[in-house]
Amino acid sequence: MNTIPDTISKEYCFFCDKKKFNKKTVLDENDLFYVRRDDFPVSNGHAEVISKKHIESFFELNDNEVIQLFDLLKKAKDIIQKKHNPDAFNIGINEGKEAWRSVHHLHIHLIPRYKGDIENPRGGVRNIIPGKGNY
Repeated sequence: MNTIPDTISKEYCFFCDKKKFNKKTVLDENDLFYVRRDDFPVSNGHAEVISKKHIESFFELNDNEVIQLFDLLKKAKDIIQKKHNPDAFNIGINEGKEAWRSVHHLHIHLIPRYKGDIENPRGGVRNIIPGKGNY
């Protein structure tokens, strides 16, 4: 398998830039996706599953691609669980600029969570908008 993404977008893309690619950060891969350690982890073990071809949106994936994506996401969870033993996970896709996506190339964050890592975890991902996690 070729780990380095094959395509470069017309605009600069961090995940397509072969010069920025570091195979040491790759945890696993399949034909269409690879999982790597996040460069700016929010918790110990934070990883991201990235499309090998340049696409921006999760909604551009066909059924086979979705299956391969989620298969690798589950494998990444097992790798992180064995190494870091988190208590839980957040899975996140920033789908569009207004959802705070900063790299416009499909990638899914797998963020390990640890008991006590924040004072009150109630509301989970609802807390991306202040006050909406309090219900």
